[in-house]
Amino acid sequence: MTGKSTTQIIQNKLGFYASVSTVVLTVVTFVVAILTPPLSGPFCRNNCFTYPFLDIVSRFPRDYIWMYPAILLLLVYVTLSVCIHYLASDEKKIYSHIGFSFALISATLLIADYFLQLSVIQPSLLNRETDGISILTQYNPHGIFIALEDLGYLLMSLSFLFMALVFSGSRLEKSIRAVFVTGFVLASTSLMLISSLYGIHREYRFEIAIIAINWLVLIISGILLSRLFKRKIEH
Repeated sequence: MTGKSTTQIIQNKLGFYASVSTVVLTVVTFVVAILTPPLSGPFCRNNCFTYPFLDIVSRFPRDYIWMYPAILLLLVYVTLSVCIHYLASDEKKIYSHIGFSFALISATLLIADYFLQLSVIQPSLLNRETDGISILTQYNPHGIFIALEDLGYLLMSLSFLFMALVFSGSRLEKSIRAVFVTGFVLASTSLMLISSLYGIHREYRFEIAIIAINWLVLIISGILLSRLFKRKIEH
């Protein structure tokens, strides 16, 4: 067995495990997030928190649990992006490289956003250090947390578009390409539609839409990519 073929087997195995991990972590994050929505903003009906959001101490850690698997998911997605880059043919590596770059920027923004909530907001509230909390907390429907999520997941959807350009040929690869392109189109359309309806008052409506879209893309593409990497290992 040549050194090159050994390297390819290692890369494909890592891609397979990254794909499976992406599916599992996305499902876990999705379920926990749905079960623990923040009690504020336009979709909240009862027991809602309002500005200046200083009475949210009781919601920790319940409303923050989903951020732990979300951080792991982002790290795995970056790993998966690297595996896709090495899977790409030489003439298409420019697309996978760009896609990986957007994935890395997206993950950096989102991990920092989530880590801020876990490591700054709750200790500050417990110590009654409340200056600036209202603009940072996830309960503010038009705060920094939501804005960074919007940007982070938009960049992730942009990474989908460039990753899609890597895949062509087999039916399985075309399916992966279609999933990635559809995710980007839906994310872009939802931004334009929600912005046209609500303008600067969209609050977290777009955040919910793009997270749902991107996580579904990660689940479906992760399943398809695991099959593709498994084929590469076996052949």
